[in-house]
Amino acid sequence: MTPKNQRTKTCTAADRAGRLTQAEGFWRDAEDLQELGEASPNSIVTLYVHAGIAASDAICCAKLGEYSNSANHAEAITLLEKTDSSLAPSLARLVGVKTAAGYSATTMSAQKVSTARSAAEKLVLAARAV
Repeated sequence: MTPKNQRTKTCTAADRAGRLTQAEGFWRDAEDLQELGEASPNSIVTLYVHAGIAASDAICCAKLGEYSNSANHAEAITLLEKTDSSLAPSLARLVGVKTAAGYSATTMSAQKVSTARSAAEKLVLAARAV
């Protein structure tokens, strides 16, 4: 069991595969909802956020043998930056809209959906490649 104060968690190939599978599932679900055109933009953005976070975990597992176990997403961004500094801004963009998309009364704009999609796509593609 991982101690509560441990900021990263060691991961196995099975953990990496599981996080990649989750990333792919969140990505597909977001794409499907967007294609329907009737879903809440907040739901779509939330799925893109989760796709990006799961993809980031898969990348960190593959390249570092660990992923962030912290509730503070800034630590996940810092860890991802160690694997590829060009990916960290994508995760930062997603984390930056997570609370507004999932917990506020504000409706996500089409631009925010597009930005979240681009950021998640970059991370999912990178996770597939490692």
